[in-house]
This record gives sequence, C-alpha cells and structure tokens, in this order.
Amino acid sequence: MSQTYGKTRWKRFAVVMVPSIAATAAIGVSLAQGALAASFNVSGQQFKVGAGHLEGNGFAQYGSLDVEKAGVPHPVAVSSFRSATINNLCQSVVLDAPLIGKVSLNINAGGDPKNPVEAKNLFIDLDDLNADATFSNINIGVATGSITKGDVNAADRAAAQKLGFGDKFENSFAQEADKAVLDGVQQTAWATSAGTFKLSGLHLAVKKGVSECF
Repeated sequence: MSQTYGKTRWKRFAVVMVPSIAATAAIGVSLAQGALAASFNVSGQQFKVGAGHLEGNGFAQYGSLDVEKAGVPHPVAVSSFRSATINNLCQSVVLDAPLIGKVSLNINAGGDPKNPVEAKNLFIDLDDLNADATFSNINIGVATGSITKGDVNAADRAAAQKLGFGDKFENSFAQEADKAVLDGVQQTAWATSAGTFKLSGLHLAVKKGVSECF
C-alpha cells in the first residue's frame, strides 16, 4: 500500500539531515575524499536542513523529548531510517560567537544526481517539516514497542526510563513504513545521529552573519 501526503507543515513526522559542529573534526579528516563515515550526535540547538530528494528504507517515527541548552524539555518527532540516499542536501546552523556575533555553518553535498549522500542507521529529532512525501506499506498507530520495519534509538529508550515513562513509552503512538520518498524537504531539527554518512561533493563554509538553507 502507498499513501501520499501533500506539501504541509508536520509536527509529528521527520526526514533527514547532517549534523554540524560536533561533526566538524570528522569532516575535516575526510574532506579530501568527499566522504564522511562516523557516528555523532548534535543536540540542544535548532538547525535547518533542506533536501531536493530523499529515499529511505526501513522507516519508523515516534514522539520523544529533547533538552535545549537551557535545560528546557522540547517535544520532538523522532524518525529513523535503516538506510537513505539524499540529493541536494543542505544543512545550516547559526551560532552566537563571542565578539563576532552571528556566525553560520553551511554544509552542502549530493549535488550530482548520480552520487547522492548515503546514510545508514539515521535518527532525526525535529519539530517542523515541509515536503511532498510518499510512503509504501505504511502502518499508522502501532505501539513504539511493536515497530518492526524501522528502529527505535536506544538512547530514546534510556531517556524514557530516566524520565519515568516506563511502559508508557513502549505503548505510545508510532508509525512505520517499508519505504519513504520525500521531495522539496525543508525541516527544522533539534538533534540527529547516524552510524554512517557518505557525503559526495561535500562543501563546508563558515560565514559571518545569518546564512540558512531556507
């Protein structure tokens, strides 16, 4: 079964992105090869991600909480992909730098249709998404503990136990699909982690002022 959704702003669904500051060292090491293979996490700050086209297999989505830099819990939708390919990926993060002011970090990759960005074991925590999306063999309303098509982040399970969710987390709302295809992606995210990223045609730029993907 396939289900198509029009372009809208979703609060409980997610897509994909490459994290920023925490990954800068790994990007520098692999810059010459144009590929990044690392595990990393970025959290506590919003960042924007755009993508022209994304195809992901083994999709799952469920609700969770992230903690902002000020220690304030923030509700998010967590999406996972066992594998994904992304064309025209753009990520932007804006930071306040001492004595300088606003500084933007921009990452672009996957501009060649024949060499997309490749990701495995990808988890994204976001609170807003615009895209045209098609899901294949979608299953809506499953319990988090019953997800079989995608994965649940072990860190989310541990956080749920720490916050006292217990079995309520396992029985909370979730959805899953064999495949998800998204075009014209624009999203704001709070955290992301991945087992492996391969960034073909990588370009990283640091700019003074505000420079975002959208």
